[in-house]
Amino acid sequence: MPLTEPHDDRTSPEEPVVGAPGTGEEPSTTVEPEPTLPEPVRQRIVTLTAAVLPGLPADEVPVPLRRVAKFAPNRRARLGAPVIAAQLTADPLFRQRVTARVLADAGDLGAAVVEGTAPAAADPVEVAALAYLARPRGWRELIDASGEAVRAEADSAVVAELVREAEQRATRAEHDRAVARVEAEKLRDELARVREELGQLREEARQLARTLRETQARERKATELLATERGRAARAAADADAELRRARARLAEAEAAAGVARASAKEARSVDDARLWLLLETIGQAAVGLRRELALDPVDVLPADFVADAFADQPGAAPAGAATRARDTDDPARLDQLLALPRAHLVVDGYNVTKRGFGEMSLEQQRKRLITGLGGIAAQTGDEVTVVFDGAERIHGLPPAPRGVRVLFSRKGETADELIRRLVRAEPAGRPVVVVSSDREVADGVRRHGAYPLGADSLLRRLARS
Repeated sequence: MPLTEPHDDRTSPEEPVVGAPGTGEEPSTTVEPEPTLPEPVRQRIVTLTAAVLPGLPADEVPVPLRRVAKFAPNRRARLGAPVIAAQLTADPLFRQRVTARVLADAGDLGAAVVEGTAPAAADPVEVAALAYLARPRGWRELIDASGEAVRAEADSAVVAELVREAEQRATRAEHDRAVARVEAEKLRDELARVREELGQLREEARQLARTLRETQARERKATELLATERGRAARAAADADAELRRARARLAEAEAAAGVARASAKEARSVDDARLWLLLETIGQAAVGLRRELALDPVDVLPADFVADAFADQPGAAPAGAATRARDTDDPARLDQLLALPRAHLVVDGYNVTKRGFGEMSLEQQRKRLITGLGGIAAQTGDEVTVVFDGAERIHGLPPAPRGVRVLFSRKGETADELIRRLVRAEPAGRPVVVVSSDREVADGVRRHGAYPLGADSLLRRLARS
């Protein structure tokens, strides 16, 4: 594209320059300052100049830019930007040469800019860059319009960023509300559990208060009995003294009678002392037993260990008050809640669970899979776990059980159901005992002794989650 020197506002009044043909620019003899370019326009001008710089003949490249022309394309615009901008401002001829190549590459857009009309859909930054290089009539207005467009885009970007931040804050607020709702549900569940434990503690406190009142009543009765015995002893002594006075009046017969009276009084006092000692010893032992009941020392052997060591003995009677712990529930979702109770004891009817969950395996594989899963539950909860199988005489070479899991086998003539009921009866009142079995007879039997019966499916689902 043929192009003469475009209008340059930096030309001095003594050297008038004719405007470029076809641009409609009038000759100018006044010097106007360079316009302040928006940063995107300045960068685009430097990029366009850096792109055409290697294509110029060596003698047409200003000396300060010859070294920059040898840079790699990505470093040429970045490192040579200050030098390129200075040469475009100070060297109109160099700018004209660059403009000719840039307009040739720009095609129709370059021709439109030279004519002073820019398409409405064109990039304002590109139009401003071409207008700065070609400098047709009204090129400053194009640059100003580009600056306004860039600022409008920047304002739009700021507004979009503010909108995005507001949306993010709203999302975070919604998330925080959801988390708060979940935490509130957890706190409500925890409050319900604490209230339940508080009710149990209140019941235990009432029982202890009743026991204390009974002990105090026994103590008062013993004190009254002691006073009665003392009065009786005093009366016996008075009788003895009267008898002694009568014996003195009757000489030898009185002396003999007095001796018998003394012996009788001494024996009576011995009996009274023995009774008094026995009552005081009974009261002291009752007080010591009460102290031990209120502050028990830790033990190394659990009740189920006694059953495991000697489960061939006859089962004992159920502990008093055990029925207060029984709860009629077969909800599988209750297993996790029951295992979360302090010092819970999980008793599992082994084959009842394995044949329901993985009956296609051999008995050895069923036992191994169940015991391994129960080891994971014991490690996670820290609870005592006992699994009971039928038929100890048919088991040979059983591998060691995981830590925290007790494996028991019923002996000949005894079923696993009977052994399970014996384990439940061995536990003290107040301790949570969970029995997993789908056998209705087993569930009814352990419920009468205060245990929590659950179906086998609850444990199988719990093992599936592990």
